[in-house]
Amino acid sequence: MLSIKDETFDGTFPYTPHYHQALGVAMHYVDEGQGEPIVMLHGDPTWGYLYRRIIPPLATHYRCIVPDFMGMGKSDVPQTPFPYRLHHHIEHLEAVLLALDLDAMTLVLHDWGGPVGLGFTTRHPDRIKRLVLMNTWGVALWPGEPLGRILMLIRSKRGERFVLEKHGYLEPALVGTPHHPEHLTPTALRAYHAPFPTPESRLALLCWTRDIVLHRTDPSYAEMARVEAALDQFHATPVHLIWGMRDPVLPASVLHMWQRQYPQATTYEIAAAGHFLQEDAPEQVAHQIAMFIASHP
Repeated sequence: MLSIKDETFDGTFPYTPHYHQALGVAMHYVDEGQGEPIVMLHGDPTWGYLYRRIIPPLATHYRCIVPDFMGMGKSDVPQTPFPYRLHHHIEHLEAVLLALDLDAMTLVLHDWGGPVGLGFTTRHPDRIKRLVLMNTWGVALWPGEPLGRILMLIRSKRGERFVLEKHGYLEPALVGTPHHPEHLTPTALRAYHAPFPTPESRLALLCWTRDIVLHRTDPSYAEMARVEAALDQFHATPVHLIWGMRDPVLPASVLHMWQRQYPQATTYEIAAAGHFLQEDAPEQVAHQIAMFIASHP
């Protein structure tokens, strides 16, 4: 049986694995193509596999960097600093991107990749050339729909057993939030399950949901507030909003919030896409990113 580090999942993820030791954690990333860097960040409960169909068309002209956050994908699952918090993810991403010495970056941010990526961006604004925001958020208090039954269960005392032992979260989250769940083939579902074969490997799945900031007393409120307070410095930065309009988690009201935050932003709405627009409409997403970069040289 192949290690996940060598798995291509029937050739759907054929990318050479790269690793950087970031604060004691082996962080995996894809590094394909040459040219200006595009850094694409996933969220919960996915990993870099989410961008498998977006990397090839962009890598013909750009350098595509796709990290896996700690505890996700092909990256290590450390016992420390469990429970993982937002600031930990920012620090580990920061270590990887600074080690690669990337400048003039286009950041493509989705789901939790938004708070983490914006956390890095607000620390290193001089390294950012463009922002692409896709069904994500960046304000201190959760702006999306009220958390559903499963997410609230994870935040309860029973959550550890549900996530770690029963592995009850990943598949409902994946199948329940795209607009076209039928696009998730058996191979794709196997790839999304692959990083989480044991209770010990599922720590990040437990932590992401518990770190969503609902109240000012929540552990990551201060870091989210820091990120939100720094967003205004990007009013001169090109921003493109690509939004799956059938998202039951981060609906159109959050898109409108971003449009108010960044009046200079361009918007592309995908009517037949849900939360995981990379699964619902990968060709449109890749084309939009390429067109946006070309129009803001």
